[in-house]
Amino acid sequence: MKSRALFFTLFFYFSASAQTAQVVFTSDIDRFWQAYDSIQTTKDSLRQLQYIQALYLDKATPGLKAFMEARDYDAPLYVKIIRQYPKFWTSIRPNTFTVRSYEPQIERSIGQFKKLYPALRDAQMYFTIGGLRSGGTTSGNLVLVGTEIATGDSTTNVSEMPSKSLARVFAKQKADNIVALNIHEYVHTQQKGDPTTLLSLAIYEGTCDFITELVLEKPMRTSYIIYGDEHEAELKEQFKAVMYTTAYEDWLYNGSAAKDMADLGYYMGYAICRSYYKNAKDKKKAVAEIIELNYADTAAVESFLLRSKYYKEKLDKQALLQAYQNKRPYVVRMEPFANGDSLVSADITEIRFVFSTAMSPARYSFSLGTGGKDHYPGTDAKPAFAPDNRSIVFKVKLKPGSQYSLQVTDLGFKSSEGYPLVPYAVQFRTK
Repeated sequence: MKSRALFFTLFFYFSASAQTAQVVFTSDIDRFWQAYDSIQTTKDSLRQLQYIQALYLDKATPGLKAFMEARDYDAPLYVKIIRQYPKFWTSIRPNTFTVRSYEPQIERSIGQFKKLYPALRDAQMYFTIGGLRSGGTTSGNLVLVGTEIATGDSTTNVSEMPSKSLARVFAKQKADNIVALNIHEYVHTQQKGDPTTLLSLAIYEGTCDFITELVLEKPMRTSYIIYGDEHEAELKEQFKAVMYTTAYEDWLYNGSAAKDMADLGYYMGYAICRSYYKNAKDKKKAVAEIIELNYADTAAVESFLLRSKYYKEKLDKQALLQAYQNKRPYVVRMEPFANGDSLVSADITEIRFVFSTAMSPARYSFSLGTGGKDHYPGTDAKPAFAPDNRSIVFKVKLKPGSQYSLQVTDLGFKSSEGYPLVPYAVQFRTK
């Protein structure tokens, strides 16, 4: 009897140990809609905040907590967007519940990933309802999905939103995209090092798309990959001119500002990885090398590009960087006084910055200088470009005997050809 009891004890022990740990978590979705329905019962904003806090955020999974921290989500934000976009929430609601039907596919794809890359580390996937700021990201070994974006499609009503970026995403997004999105983000949990250049950031993102393609055993057909394949020759040349810089604004995370197609840096990284894999003799080793690339090591990233044979010609990094620098616009002078002047009249109400070339009037950026907020001279008035876009007027409000500072930054200012401004630090003192 004792041996039989021991047998059953060991049987249940090993059976329990053999069970696969939970990978996909969806409980945040149900709790969000419970809070959402409660919010609809009152117009009292304080009670609405209490509902979203008590019914959703206070019961958050580790994934939702990590997502909130990563994207700065809080109760006031949720109540704000729920009240602003009622048509959107009504239309997206059924889609969010379809996630559970994809759990078996997601788990099978992770098994396939393990076969492709035996060193795969475990991760957990959390489907949450986010604050309309991200379709997916990662935090350590957690894959965090904003289901309200990840499940949007051409039927989703975004008419209430001022930006058209989500409309462009949803227009071509399909329901089964949810599996590919999760594998893409899962790959991120395996990567190491923080990218420091456009090249490294593009490969960092493109790796995820390429590995996803291998895992799912079918071509990735995102809008930027379709567009990229159709325009690869011209994109290849454009990317080469800037890839060693940190100017990624026109290539990545630019959904609201792209002219023709957003996120083409994803495509360039994908194409480089595709070429690396194609030219590798040992495919399994190539997969490991692609996933394990250290993005903090600039030399390793550049060696990876060379070994990919994506560019057939020899690349002169320094010449490319110098050519890029030569095309950047800069501030020629400021008026009506010189930078560094210590006898500036406090009666002056505007400063004119003159540029070396015509600038794009679509964007500008002034920020705090070394003195911080207390020494920033700007007002709430909107800066105005001259008709030829060679200068801009910046409104100021000055006091006698005061020190001022500001930055004319490269975050917004670009030449008409798309090159970012050389940053210009301003310091002056009123008499």
